[in-house]
Amino acid sequence: MASSLTPRSPYPKKENLGNARRGMGVKPGPRRNVLSAINNGGGTNSDTASVDGGEGGAGPAAPVIEFTGREDVERLLAEKMKGKSKTDYKGRTEQMSEYIKKLRACIRWYIELEDGYLVEQEKLRSTMDAENAQHAKLEAQLSSDLEELKAAHLNLTRQCDSLEESFNKEKADRMLAVESYEKERQQRESAEASLDLLSVDLERVSHEAKRFSEQLKMVQDTNKRLQEYNTSLQQYNSNLQADASKSGDIISKLQKEKSAMMETMASLKDLNNSMKNHLDSSRTSQQEAIRMKEQLMKEVDCLRIELHQIREDRDQSVSQVNTLSAELANYKELAGKSTKDCESLSVKVSAFEETCSMQQEQIQTLQKQLAVATNKLKLADVTAIEAMTGYEEQKVIIKDLEERLASAEFQIVEADKLRKKLHNTILELKGNIRVFCRVRPLLQDNDSSGAEEALISYPTSVESAGRGIDLMNQGQRFSFSYDKVFDHGASQEDVFVEMSQLVQSALDGYKVCIFAYGQTGSGKTYTMMGPPGRDQKGIIPRSLEQIFKTSQSLESQGWKYSMQASMLEIYNETIRDLLAPGRSNNFDLSTSKQYTIKHDPQGNTTVTDLTVADVFSSADVTSLLAKASQSRSVGRTQMNEQSSRSHFVFTLKISGSNENTGQQVQGVLNLIDLAGSERLAKSGSTGDRLKETQAINKSLSALSDVIFAIAKGDDHVPFRNSKLTYLLQPCLGGDSKTLMFVNISPEASSVGETICSLRFASRVNACEIGIPRRHTQARSFDSRLSYG
Repeated sequence: MASSLTPRSPYPKKENLGNARRGMGVKPGPRRNVLSAINNGGGTNSDTASVDGGEGGAGPAAPVIEFTGREDVERLLAEKMKGKSKTDYKGRTEQMSEYIKKLRACIRWYIELEDGYLVEQEKLRSTMDAENAQHAKLEAQLSSDLEELKAAHLNLTRQCDSLEESFNKEKADRMLAVESYEKERQQRESAEASLDLLSVDLERVSHEAKRFSEQLKMVQDTNKRLQEYNTSLQQYNSNLQADASKSGDIISKLQKEKSAMMETMASLKDLNNSMKNHLDSSRTSQQEAIRMKEQLMKEVDCLRIELHQIREDRDQSVSQVNTLSAELANYKELAGKSTKDCESLSVKVSAFEETCSMQQEQIQTLQKQLAVATNKLKLADVTAIEAMTGYEEQKVIIKDLEERLASAEFQIVEADKLRKKLHNTILELKGNIRVFCRVRPLLQDNDSSGAEEALISYPTSVESAGRGIDLMNQGQRFSFSYDKVFDHGASQEDVFVEMSQLVQSALDGYKVCIFAYGQTGSGKTYTMMGPPGRDQKGIIPRSLEQIFKTSQSLESQGWKYSMQASMLEIYNETIRDLLAPGRSNNFDLSTSKQYTIKHDPQGNTTVTDLTVADVFSSADVTSLLAKASQSRSVGRTQMNEQSSRSHFVFTLKISGSNENTGQQVQGVLNLIDLAGSERLAKSGSTGDRLKETQAINKSLSALSDVIFAIAKGDDHVPFRNSKLTYLLQPCLGGDSKTLMFVNISPEASSVGETICSLRFASRVNACEIGIPRRHTQARSFDSRLSYG
């Protein structure tokens, strides 16, 4: 236990001190015996000065004392007083003053050494951060390069597979071509062989019967081939009819699609694409029919050639028959053959003549079929021409529809520009700064029933209906009038409907600021955030839902939006990042980051090192709001069990661009839940709560000073008096839109704070920022305008 209580020496080691001096860039000088230099008195030097600047001018100048390590410090501590006698108080006093000067020099040396340590620590920390950033950048670059290599490898693999497939296909086509060439060569050789046989039969008269039989077989084979060609012609005819029917179906479908396109303009692009696909298919079928027609023409030419060859063979056969008849007569005359041989020959000749007549009939039948096929080809040509005509008509109709669509899109763009202009004009006529008042209902645990009717009433006159509020206090009536007054029965939906047009202005590219003001416990957080549940959502979640819903509906007009959200709180004039990683409500000011507010010449505001998150849906913002609500500073006072002790600022930056028109917009939506104003005597705040209350009241007072200075047109506006007003500087002037919700409590115990809040809201309501506020006649016209 005693060893643990032993104080540790505060002096660093000698080698550590030398290293620290080298790290600070201090060159090690020659070591001097500090005590000997002081005791000897040293001579005066122009470079020497008094150790203690506060005692300059008294006595001779003392030499500069340097400390190079722990040994010098220990030597100073071990130094003993030297005096001639105990009664020499003057000498002892001088020695004590010199010793005190040495101690002061030692302390200064320690301070400089500690500053050097801090500087070196900051340098090492910045070097480490730079190395970590470079390391992360290299890792990201390597990962991206690896992904690109993987994608390239996959593409090469696919190309290799496609090349193999095309190679196999070409190889198969080549084999088929070789097989067809072999078949043609065999057929040519067989034809040559048949010609040789015919020449042999002509030369040899003795083998007449055999030659006739072979010729009959050849004729039969030719007949079979003609029949096969006939069947193929029939198949081609049926294919042409099927293609014609398909073309008719396609044309009917195109006509139906045309009528559908004329009925609805919303699906015009999809129907246009489908019609183009159907037209491509009809064009493909038409090309297929033309190709089939060419094949049929080629086959008809082949048939004609074969028919011509058969006719020549028939003529040759007839000539051969005549020759044989002459030879038969000569044989009869010369050889004197018997009558039976002549009869047999005559029978053969008659049979051969019958065969020739049958072949001639078949040729005539084939000619008729050829004529029918030719007529069908002509009909197919007519059908193809009609299809082309219909295609051209559909093309003209599609072109007309495209022109009408372009005109409609141009009108939509112009109408949207006019809408934005009129929307902004209406809001400017209503005032760039507006004030709404909302009365919180009585709480269930409040036993003073009927307190609201006794304190607050609402005028029913035409001019004040929905705009006025009366308050009774000690028999005196206070009347106030605002842009809109919501009684205790107004729902969250009613409140949001009245201010939804300001949310649309943020989408149109304006800076919009909506904040809730009022005493502690008056319902500001309920108005802005609302409890969980669809029906009880506050202004912030409902505004975000409207923004995302509207941005999605504008995608059909070519608009694309990107949104970034940030959430911070201003606590005791200190900015806190509510979305920072590891953030909690146990916040330590000594370890917090120092955030700086910056404004650029374009009026854009940034907070350095503040977490900014990209949001793509209302669900993303909901999760961020839940995280921020857990990190927000709250506390308990006598006026509220869970009072917000800071200003909550939700900022949504909206960037939109239209690819069709080239338009670009940049809007900002600031939704602010101010901390509650309260009186110190009533809230009972002490300690940290007292400091919080003073900071809150100071920032709210600065906000009122800024608004009144802008309204008066003062040359100097005190934006820098508060972090809140400096953050909202671009949103409190020019063409920005500002809406203040003043929330009041209906209890009789809060009547003093309620009157102060209403008076402040009345002063703000009387201000004119930017374009002057509408007059009384315009005010009555505005009451008939509906929001949203």
